[in-house]
Amino acid sequence: MAQANEKLQVLDCSHVSPPPASVPTTSLRLTFFDLPWFAFPNIQRLFFYEFPYPTLYFTDTVLPLLKHSLSLTLQHFFPYAAKFMCPPPPGKPYLRYEDGDFVTFTVVESSADFNHVIANYPRDVKLLRPFAPQLPTVPVAEDGTRVLPVIAFQVTLFPNSGICIGSNYCHVVGDGKTFMHFMRSWSSVHRAGGGDLTCLEKSIPSWNKDVIKDPDGIESLHLKIYWNWVASNNENSGPTHVAAADKVRATFLLGRAHVKKLKHLVTEAKSEQLHISTFVVTCAFIWVCLIKSQESSTRNSSDADDNKFYYFQFPFDCRNRLEFPVPETYFGNCLKPSIAEVQKSELIGENGILLAAKAIGNKIKEIENRGFRDVESWVATLMERTRLGRFVSVSGSPKFYVYDVNFGWGRPRKVELVHIDSNETISLAECRDEQGGFEVGVASNKKQMDEFSAIFVQSLKLL
Repeated sequence: MAQANEKLQVLDCSHVSPPPASVPTTSLRLTFFDLPWFAFPNIQRLFFYEFPYPTLYFTDTVLPLLKHSLSLTLQHFFPYAAKFMCPPPPGKPYLRYEDGDFVTFTVVESSADFNHVIANYPRDVKLLRPFAPQLPTVPVAEDGTRVLPVIAFQVTLFPNSGICIGSNYCHVVGDGKTFMHFMRSWSSVHRAGGGDLTCLEKSIPSWNKDVIKDPDGIESLHLKIYWNWVASNNENSGPTHVAAADKVRATFLLGRAHVKKLKHLVTEAKSEQLHISTFVVTCAFIWVCLIKSQESSTRNSSDADDNKFYYFQFPFDCRNRLEFPVPETYFGNCLKPSIAEVQKSELIGENGILLAAKAIGNKIKEIENRGFRDVESWVATLMERTRLGRFVSVSGSPKFYVYDVNFGWGRPRKVELVHIDSNETISLAECRDEQGGFEVGVASNKKQMDEFSAIFVQSLKLL
């Protein structure tokens, strides 16, 4: 069985740039949607594929095309090869690309058991961390400006069994929708042999930041968040993830039939018009199971704790939801953090799923109706709720279609978000093998994971 401290053998470490002179020197401003993410750790996503070939075959045959297709894709997604220029207050941060800028690209070999690595059952959270690359450190400029890389890639080979393409990127550059647009483009170029760029030309990203309007001066509010971060951060890097040493992680599958039953349960019981979707009922179900598992594993709650509000945060994609049009291919962030709240006694009660779904659904309706109202409190509210410790958030989305990222080796066997192990975050994706189903990634201590698994299975039986 693979160990969590499995050592890796480095086979290649290189830089990949867009083709020479293909992208002019460009500076891109950051919008109020981008700025708050400086205070948050990076996103680490892993794509695992079956690859029943020896290492030599990969290095001689696959690796050159993988780098070449990445270079061609970066020509159109050049902000990923750029650098963040982060001046001290009162300067504004921005993205800067110059010819020759690059992403780091590392290839390593692992002796870990591939099937264990991609399993759904609980494994030590440390097992996946070596497969996510580290972002390189860049010296601080002479004027005190911090220079931060945007993204790094690492390919991990499991000889004669599998391959992992791991990424580590700063959320400031763009949201999950932007990143998945890039990954689908890269995989399409690679699958076409690096010569046919039709797939890119049909879906060119739009990095025109002027489409994001700011009539209410939201940027000035979010610049204060950036200035606080850059003034208090002594390292020339973004925030890092710190996970508890005793955590395990597992993946739980919610089939199409179960999702349908959950929607029926909520729809039949509702006494008012609610926003009901597969996302809403899935999140409500998982939230209730998580809180019940915490209750069962600690067994030290009080009546006062039962009356406290618990919080569920999910990202709301504002594309096509704003007063001004934002294209689907917009490169950047266009998310609003949304927080539903329900008292603990209600969550663990008989109607917990219904009340959780009602809270999440109402929050979605509220955002659709209110737009940018209360925008000045977005980040402050998120930080405050996080500090309270009664907080669960969602990373990922079933609408990202992560299992469509096919480099020519078939669909991924597993897609993981490494960073969920450092806080109370669950990952959400479409089910690989059943249309309409969901995959939910959970990280917790072993005792709570055992409780969650039992509650999850028993709750499905009761639907």
